[in-house]
Amino acid sequence: QVQLVESGGGLVQAGVSLRLSCTASGSAFTSSAMAWFRQAPGKEREFVAGISYSGDSWHLPDSLKGRFTISRDNGKKLGYLLMDTLKPEDTADYYCAAANKPHVPIWDSPQEYIYWGQGTRVTVSS
Repeated sequence: QVQLVESGGGLVQAGVSLRLSCTASGSAFTSSAMAWFRQAPGKEREFVAGISYSGDSWHLPDSLKGRFTISRDNGKKLGYLLMDTLKPEDTADYYCAAANKPHVPIWDSPQEYIYWGQGTRVTVSS
């Protein structure tokens, strides 16, 4: 069993950086792939980034590569999402998710992840 709690969201201006954290409890986290998703008002949940259980491989959609970085610290049971040069279109609720396996075959599918946090809101003003 894994519980996830996101933090670090808030209201920021466009162009700044923000780092979200995902605090995990439960021993399974260190052997689980994890990911970040986001959901903007009126839109479907969108894959943002995924990382393997060991942190040695990660996946992002092309549209976010170069601006977003995912990482994890298994010793502290923490996951991170660093977002650079934020834009108003990045405004969304951001969710941390974990699978019950070290890698997932389809990173951008929410169905691959069985543990979810409650989300943290990021609002980017122009």
